[in-house]
Amino acid sequence: METKSANSEHMTSEYIRSLMRRRKADSHKGDYGHAMLIGGSYGMMGAAILASKACMRSGVGLLTTHVPSCGYQIMQVSAPEVMCSVDPSHSFFSASPPLERYDAVAVGPGLGTNPETVRAMEVLLRSRPVNLIIDADAINIIAKNRELLPLLPPGTIFTPHKMEFSRLTGEDVTEKNRRRLQSEFSRNYSAVVVLKGAGTTITTPDGGYYVNTTGNPGMATAGSGDVLTGVLLALLAQGYPLAEAACIGVYLHGLAGDMAAEDIGDTSLISGDLIEYLPDAFREMI
Repeated sequence: METKSANSEHMTSEYIRSLMRRRKADSHKGDYGHAMLIGGSYGMMGAAILASKACMRSGVGLLTTHVPSCGYQIMQVSAPEVMCSVDPSHSFFSASPPLERYDAVAVGPGLGTNPETVRAMEVLLRSRPVNLIIDADAINIIAKNRELLPLLPPGTIFTPHKMEFSRLTGEDVTEKNRRRLQSEFSRNYSAVVVLKGAGTTITTPDGGYYVNTTGNPGMATAGSGDVLTGVLLALLAQGYPLAEAACIGVYLHGLAGDMAAEDIGDTSLISGDLIEYLPDAFREMI
């Protein structure tokens, strides 16, 4: 089905291409948003790096990544295009930075679930950031601390895989009930839910349900979801509406995976390959 209505289902290349924007010749980095990514912890800095690199490859103007102090040099060396905000803690996220200046915020890749991180998540949610993406351990923190759910800003994007979404909803997610659970969560919390996996599905608060048509088994690898978070963050920071950003990001993420798998096969595909093929995916759609 190829329509932009709330009940649109299968995403096609024509549909995604119709949503994409070309850059103006006289534009500058300030026209493409300033994003904030909060992620990383001792032993899990790779997730924040993957998300940061994917965000930069997806057209954001500026990106600041908030990391524990153990990750500062790692991030600066791995992604020199990214600015760093350094947490007071050496090993984990313990204090939310001011978020008012950012056009979009993502939290979760490699975050960990330290008790201080849980408290920092509550502070972050109470600050009501605009265009918030919640991924990975940030989802797990909310699932274990359900009193945080009412603090969600309207329009939050959740990017769980099935196990994370099962924790979040308290029900085992199956092919039979996934649409119902997704739609109910989107409606109850005014959230966009990107349920990752084979045939990733997206639900919106107004009843929209979208099924992705790109991707392959090679993307079932560590870090693939972190790359998606980076892509979504960049699109939100550039001003794409929530549902459009989710559809574009999921489709392009899968398309980059398909292009990578065509060249190197799906068995050997790693998440860093997705970042390398993002430029080809964007060029195909614009």
